[in-house]
Parts: sequence; structure tokens; C-alpha cells
Amino acid sequence: MGIRKVLAGSAWTLATAGLLLSFGSSSRALGVSFDVEGINVPGATLTVAQGINAGGDIVGWYADANNRQHGFLRTGEDAWTSIDFPTEDPSNLVAATDARGIGPGGDIVGTYRLAHEPTTVPAHGYLLTNHGIFTHVDHPDHINTIAQRILPNGTILGCYHDTNTMDTMHGMITSRKGVSAFDMGMTMHNGATPDGKRIAGFWADSTSHGYLLEGDSFTSFDVPGSLSTAAWDMNARREIVGVYTDAVRKVHGFLVDADWQFTTIDVSGATITRAFGINSGGDVVGAYVAGGITHGYVAHRSDD
Repeated sequence: MGIRKVLAGSAWTLATAGLLLSFGSSSRALGVSFDVEGINVPGATLTVAQGINAGGDIVGWYADANNRQHGFLRTGEDAWTSIDFPTEDPSNLVAATDARGIGPGGDIVGTYRLAHEPTTVPAHGYLLTNHGIFTHVDHPDHINTIAQRILPNGTILGCYHDTNTMDTMHGMITSRKGVSAFDMGMTMHNGATPDGKRIAGFWADSTSHGYLLEGDSFTSFDVPGSLSTAAWDMNARREIVGVYTDAVRKVHGFLVDADWQFTTIDVSGATITRAFGINSGGDVVGAYVAGGITHGYVAHRSDD
């Protein structure tokens, strides 16, 4: 399988163009307009937003005052639900939970980690149905699984690992037909069009790159001028969002459209901005660092 490289379009800084200058403001660049809102779980020391569905429900994770990690669901403007995978063995407690993706019906996927295992690799996937039922999402033949995104038909995207976080990582699809793995190593499936025919993710060699997988066609892409690129989600418009590191090693979010036109996403005043999720309406969620504190954000699309 050949790898097609794409370095098209131009990178624009949205903060410079006035897009993310202040929360609650509306501005426009390259035909893209957002109303931006900060997201902070009440009482949290840090918040990261990772997924958003068409209804605007947002999932992610936060750290509490004791530095314990929990997943969260935000519905509406101020309805918060904390998510913790239930402990099944009292001698090996669940130490951390995150929430990464949410489907149109409210089903949530994410990962959890147990207390008595190494911290560098382990991840176990889960599905939390909209009826409040937890289910394991694990590759039957591998040690660690990340459940990253869930599609309208219940298909789950992610990856599995064995002894390390990269060399043994393969993109993975879990559906009613079973579990299938991408044969190319150091890959992770992170998002897709609702029909699952196009998948976005990242792969790594000496650095990381985004990719678009359409059947047997594998397209590798990088934000122009970047040192590394990772694609984290995709919507029905074939818009992809993710994270890149520029030539001076500053971290930014990005959005790339179906014509490979790239737009940089920077929260004004932030030292780091990341874009992790996008819904069918083009709303984007992610996280930024300002004053040494990590906050979540949602950028509501308003250009249509």
C-alpha cells in the first residue's frame, strides 16, 4: 500500500484573524465563523474537551482537587455528569477514566486505567450506553485498547497496544461484525464520516502525521511547515481537526477541509491550543493552556 503525501493549502492563525480573541465573540476568517466558549468542569483543576455530537453534547475528562482523573458529559449549557468506569475487583481499583467520543444518540466511548498496572501503556476501552450501562471494549488478542470515537451505527474506532504506546499500536474498528485491525503499525483511527467510509487518524515514523483512509487509499498529510501533525476527528463534510507543532515547537489546533485548505486554531493568549473533536455542524472542541492551567473550549460554528 503506497502512502500519498499531502502538504496543500495555507496555514492561517485564527486568533490573528480575530476568530478566537475572546470567549463569546463571533468573528470570521476564510469563511469560517465561530462563537467560542470556555469549558471548565466545576471544581476541576484542569479540563479537556474531546468529543461533541450533533446535538452539542460534549465529553472529555478532568482532574479533581485530589488529581484524580474522571470523564465528563456536558449537556446543555450547564448540566454536568461525571463518568467513572465501575471498579470490578476491589483489590485493583479503577484509577482514572476519560470520555473521548459521543454518538448522536448519547452513547459514549473512552478509556480507563486500573491502579495496579504500569502507567505508561495501559488503557482499557469502554462503551457507556445512553441507558447508563458500561461495556468493555477490548481487542481479544492484545493487552491494551483505546476506544476513541463511536459512529451512528455503533461502530467504534480506536487502536490497540501491547508493550508500548507506538511500535505495537494499530488502528482498530469494532463493529457488529467483530474487530478488525489496520495492518500498518503505529497508526490510530480517531474519527470518520458517519458512514465510516472515510477514516482520519495519525501515524508515526520519526514524527507524527495525519492520515485519511478511504477504502484501500491511504493519504498521509501534514499541516504546511509543521514538525508534526495528528488528526483527531472528522465529520460528514470531510472536515478534519487535529493538532500540529510548528517550526518553533508551538502547539496549535487545525481544521482542514475537503479541498485540503488548512486553518490554524489558536485561543488568544494561550501557550498551547489543541483541537480534538468536530461534529456534523462544524462545531469544534479541544483544550488550551493559559497561565499554566488547561481549559476546555467549544467553538460553535456560525457561518452557515
